Amino acid sequence: MLIIAERINSSRKSIAEAIKERNSEFIQDEALSQAAAGAHYIDVNAGSMLGQETKCLGWLVDVVQEVVDVPLALDSPDAEAILECFPRTRKTPMINSISLEPSRLERLLPLIVEQRTKVVALCQSPELVAETAGDKVRLAERLVEKATAAGVPLDDLYIDPLVYPIAANPASALHTLLAIERIMRLFPGVHTVCGLTNVSYGLPHRKLVNRSFLIACISRGLDAAIIDPTDNQLYGALKAATMIMGNDEFCMNFIAAHRQGRLE
Repeated sequence: MLIIAERINSSRKSIAEAIKERNSEFIQDEALSQAAAGAHYIDVNAGSMLGQETKCLGWLVDVVQEVVDVPLALDSPDAEAILECFPRTRKTPMINSISLEPSRLERLLPLIVEQRTKVVALCQSPELVAETAGDKVRLAERLVEKATAAGVPLDDLYIDPLVYPIAANPASALHTLLAIERIMRLFPGVHTVCGLTNVSYGLPHRKLVNRSFLIACISRGLDAAIIDPTDNQLYGALKAATMIMGNDEFCMNFIAAHRQGRLE
C-alpha cells in the first residue's frame, strides 16, 4: 500500500499560518514525523494561498527537502504551479493531480511522460460530477485512454474515484467502493488512490469513519491512500486490512508495525 502523507496542506489552519510566517521549523517537524511514520511520498499543498500559491509551494518544496529524503507529491489544481515547482524537486515527485480538464491535461501530460512521474488522476471533468459508480468508471476509462495514449504507463497512473461527504450524499462511499473494484478489474496494472477525509466531513467521530472507509476500500482493491500516517489507529487499520487481504506475506509488515509500537 502506497502512503501519500497529507498533513502539509494549507487548508489546515496551522499549516497556512506556518506558510504565511515562513515558519520552516514547523513545516519540517511535520515532514519529519510523516517520514518517520512510513510515508512513501509527502504531499505539499499551498492551494489556499491565493495569488501566492506558486511561490508558497516552491518554499514548501525547499524547506521539506532540507530535512527528509522522501519524494514529494506536488499537489495543486494549477498546472503552472506544478510546472514551475517541479525543477526544484531533488527526487522524482508524484503529480497530484490531473483530471479531464483539457488545460491541465495538455500542460501536465508531456511532463509526466518525459520525467516518468507517478500521477494522481481525478475522476472529474468539466461537464460531469461523478456521483455514481458508473460515472466514476466511465471517467476512469477516459483518463486511462488519454494518459496511455500520451505514453503514461499504467503502473504510473493512480485513479482517484473521488468520494464525497456521506453526511450530504449517503451513497457516495458505496459508489466509490464499487468504482474502485471495477476500475481495478477493468484496467489491470492501474492503481487506485483515495483521500479519505472527505467521506467523514460534517460527521462526529470522523477518525472512526475514516478508518472504517479505508478498510472497506482496501477490501475492494485500493492500493494507495492519501492519509495521515502519524495516526496510529488509522495506520494500524491499514496494516491489518492489507494483511487480511493477503498482501502481507507471512504477516511480516503487520508484525513489524507491532514491534515498532505503531498499532492501536
